[in-house]
Amino acid sequence: MARSNPNARLLIESRMAEALQGNAGACFDLGIALASGTCSRDELLEAHKWFTLASLAGYEPARKSGNAVAWRMSSADLAIANRRARTAQLSAQLFS
Repeated sequence: MARSNPNARLLIESRMAEALQGNAGACFDLGIALASGTCSRDELLEAHKWFTLASLAGYEPARKSGNAVAWRMSSADLAIANRRARTAQLSAQLFS
C-alpha cells in the first residue's frame, strides 16, 4: 500500500494503531495516504474504507474525500469497500 511514496508509508505505519482504536483523524490520514499512493485497486478500496470510518466517526472532511475516491471505483468495488468498513467497525466494537 502506497509503496511508491515513502512518506505515505511512514504515515500509514504511524497512524495505523490510532486508526484501529477508532481515532477519526487517524482514519482520515490513512485514507489520504492510501489515496495518494499508486492508486491500485486495493489502495482505493482501503482508502475508501478509512474515509468511511472517519466519516462515520464524525470527521466531516472524510466524506468529501471518500466521494472523490468513489468516482474512480466501480459499484462492485464500492460495495467491497463498504463491506470492509462495516467489518472494521464491528471488529472495533467487539474489542473495545
